[in-house]
Amino acid sequence: MAATYYCADSENGDHIDDPSEDALFDLISELANADNTFIVVQPDQDDPAWFASVAVCDEGGYEIVLRDSTRREHKVTIDTDISGIANDLIVWLAGRNFPGRPAQHTSTF
Repeated sequence: MAATYYCADSENGDHIDDPSEDALFDLISELANADNTFIVVQPDQDDPAWFASVAVCDEGGYEIVLRDSTRREHKVTIDTDISGIANDLIVWLAGRNFPGRPAQHTSTF
């Protein structure tokens, strides 16, 4: 069964459909400098319009990349707080567009 919204894949082959914040925390916690250095979260489709990745930095900590071509968004940060990274990812992922879900609208008053 394909993911409803997105999936997370790690370098070592772990795959989770529609991961929760706790699942992302676990995937990030399992990253190491040897054979499991990154995870990618993106829609389970060909040529996705957005993705998020978390990679181990050589100097310690994690590099987080958030890229959404439909919104011209590209953000790269470094952080060491796994819990904060997982939370920030969930919040960012909640703002993405998904097929079958009405587009989000913002208005200014």
